[in-house]
Amino acid sequence: MRVEARGLTFEVRTGGPEDGDPVLLLHGFPQHAGEWDDVVPALHAAGLRTYALDQRGYAPGARPAAVEAYRIPELVADAAAVLDALGVTRAHLVGHDWGAIVAWGLAAAHPERVRTLTAVSVPHPAAMGHALATDPRQKARSAYIALFRRPGKAEKVLLALHAATLRRMLSGVGDAARVARYADPMREPGALTAALNWYRAMSGADMKAVGPVDVPTTFVWSDRDIAIGRTAAEACAGHVTGDYRFVTLTGVTHWIPDEAPAPLAEAILARAGR
Repeated sequence: MRVEARGLTFEVRTGGPEDGDPVLLLHGFPQHAGEWDDVVPALHAAGLRTYALDQRGYAPGARPAAVEAYRIPELVADAAAVLDALGVTRAHLVGHDWGAIVAWGLAAAHPERVRTLTAVSVPHPAAMGHALATDPRQKARSAYIALFRRPGKAEKVLLALHAATLRRMLSGVGDAARVARYADPMREPGALTAALNWYRAMSGADMKAVGPVDVPTTFVWSDRDIAIGRTAAEACAGHVTGDYRFVTLTGVTHWIPDEAPAPLAEAILARAGR
């Protein structure tokens, strides 16, 4: 379904019983709401109503040109406005990768809108800041961000030879068809630039502005994640003042919703299920 919010048109995939407790699902880079397709059946079976959002830059009708339009406060405001448009006062919140950063921001700034939070792969921004300041290995893991922040250069590298580098980056999601499911939309004019603008608009001030989270929270991390190391993952607990659980998936890479949908659904239901 299409949802109008903040002058933009978002795409939202809905499912589950209409009277179920609402769950807002926020995807990461460079994917889209389809990354939740293998997770939501278990949530529906448990009686939850899901709303998987194609976020700013990913939905063609929500693709402003200015880099500053992709700052974290704008992304958080989108999520809140979409909930308003859906008529949802409070929701269980689930976010992966960049979607996790949006989820952390919404839970910290508007706890009255969030029943529970399940953040996947990316910890609280302050935990990331701690790891980048103290762990040389995390700095090395995050080195790719410097490329992503270079306008034109990043697009050229990622999209060359039919997006070979982008496809290689996505190899952990599964077979070639699943890789193409995410890579092909990024080849559409303007799509990859909009997605990369999330990195280009990112600032230390916006990351530091995300405060402690007081809602019941689960952080799901995988020990083969090449982007997020254990220092950042374990530091996450220090930035949640509500009930907190840390779930580690062994032998799983960064692409948890695609690679391990069943254990992820289990973790979500342990936090958000009735």
